[in-house]
Amino acid sequence: MANFSKSNVPQFSVEVYQNEFLPEGGREVNAIVTVASTGGGTIGGAPFTTATTAPSHIPGRPPGAAVVIMVDCSGSMDYPPTKMRNARDATAAAIDTLRDGVAFAVVGGTHIAREVYPGNGRLATADSQTRTQAKEALRKLSAGGGTAIGTWLRLADRLLGAADVPIRHGILLTDGRNEHESPEDLHSALTACAGRFTCDARGVGTDWEVKEVTSIASALLGTADIVADPANLAADFTQMMENAMGKEVADVALRLWTPVGVEIRFVKQVAPTVEELTGRRTEAGPRAGDYPTGSWGDESRDYHVCVRVPEAGVGQEMLAARVSLIVPDREGGAPQVLSQGLVRAVWTDDMAASTSINPQVAHYTGQAELAQVIQQGLDARKSGDADGATAKLGRAVQLAAASGNADTAKLLAKVVDVVDEATGTVRLKAKVAEADEMTLETRSTKTVRVKK
Repeated sequence: MANFSKSNVPQFSVEVYQNEFLPEGGREVNAIVTVASTGGGTIGGAPFTTATTAPSHIPGRPPGAAVVIMVDCSGSMDYPPTKMRNARDATAAAIDTLRDGVAFAVVGGTHIAREVYPGNGRLATADSQTRTQAKEALRKLSAGGGTAIGTWLRLADRLLGAADVPIRHGILLTDGRNEHESPEDLHSALTACAGRFTCDARGVGTDWEVKEVTSIASALLGTADIVADPANLAADFTQMMENAMGKEVADVALRLWTPVGVEIRFVKQVAPTVEELTGRRTEAGPRAGDYPTGSWGDESRDYHVCVRVPEAGVGQEMLAARVSLIVPDREGGAPQVLSQGLVRAVWTDDMAASTSINPQVAHYTGQAELAQVIQQGLDARKSGDADGATAKLGRAVQLAAASGNADTAKLLAKVVDVVDEATGTVRLKAKVAEADEMTLETRSTKTVRVKK
């Protein structure tokens, strides 16, 4: 483990968990890389404690952030009428949580995107006056029109792009399907916005498409969730904004350097959620590539790195990969290395050593499978394949129980009747509330850490 720090930024550490021992001829090396950041605005993911007033920024650190809140104002937000009122109240609560000095704007989204506050292509600077003005502007929000989320994202990108700050963040709320633009249009907008700002996405009610909302959060390195009851929007928006205000370092990347002959099989985030990063690699010099991780406050995340090394004989050892955490230099210089760790390969004829599976690797392999079989099971259920759904969701119940993922186990129990969790024996429920099924699907990638 190595630590690097610089004034006005949190301190990062990298720890590598692996069984470095391979049998003769063994080639696959797995490692769990734990990245921790301390010194930002939130502790262990916990938000600021006050939600009714804006916290002042941490002494000695510039606010350095801009936020755009995108509120669905399509016609369906009027059914029931309380939904639009709850969305206005939630946005007001988020505005109250903005730190003094943070740049912000509110966008109303239908089949087009329009600026609600402050307007004229600008961002406002958060203080008591602009918060009051923004909340006054929210009162004029009304529901009507269609849904074209790509236009909302592009407007947010233009607004955020005008801010000379390191942290750029979006919060997006929708209650319906993206029916007024093609999937290609949304994909194009996400591609254009990726790497320019992060975005948390929320679906309210049960008339939206889970895969649309989760794809937005995934592409923009944010979180996705369901708020089935609109009355809970204010609490959710407050927490999202508090977490956004805790971010201190943007554009952090996991840089993987591998020696000649080593192939990268995959790189994925495995905690707090499963997120595939392999296809997001950007080249960073000879045999090195960067994988984006977004913005960081005080938090810890785990990554699973799997590489394939050349064959070697007993007694040989090699560096299989070097994992570095880097941030770009805002002045255009060389990236700053925040921390780094090493992944090793050692060949041995000790069968006990070479066949032992590292507990972290085993745990997260199971958590990744858990997310996959939930998705497969729900897809099978929707297509009418009862046997396939039963098998996959039964396996999910087994994995959730074995790993201690109690939250996912509770969600699964609303979709299946559990006969025996140890063997994964379940029966599909005849009737499942739509909100329960959507909650399971939306939160299927949430993982738990290894039990100590």
